[in-house]
Amino acid sequence: MDELLIRTANLADAEAIRTIYNHEVEHTTATFDLVPRTLADQQQWLSARAGAFAAIVATDGPQGEVVGFASLSPYKERAAYRTTVEDSIYVRRDQHGRGVGRHLLGHLLEVAEASGFHSVMARIEASGTASRRLHAACGFELVGVEREVGRKFNRWLSVALMQCVLHERATNAPDSR
Repeated sequence: MDELLIRTANLADAEAIRTIYNHEVEHTTATFDLVPRTLADQQQWLSARAGAFAAIVATDGPQGEVVGFASLSPYKERAAYRTTVEDSIYVRRDQHGRGVGRHLLGHLLEVAEASGFHSVMARIEASGTASRRLHAACGFELVGVEREVGRKFNRWLSVALMQCVLHERATNAPDSR
């Protein structure tokens, strides 16, 4: 991999993002979506993202291919939750284990903090040990498990809920900086 760059996603990235995401939809439990996205769906998703909620991509070099993407989303609709966001991170399968996820998550946490958010939540399918390790390495703590809340591939799935309180991050994850 050349130099890994993180930048704001644009509409030209829609197909690469869609390809990464649809692999997870069709083959894994990393997302509970059951229907692959069309290019129009992905473009609409990107068009709706802005500011702290903009999607970001990791590329291998300035003109390189998209190797992962991430975003922040509102955690809940009610007003009292406005200072909490939820993260989403997806890395192209052939790039796993190369630090792409850590760079994306580190950048998301910086964006969240700079945007005035207090807390970032991660909802991870409970058997997703790599994602849980990534989040723990970046200062997230397991705060609960929602048992059998989803169904995909003919089986019940649980969700591990992890949280990073941003002002505590430096003391909880010294290697995430």
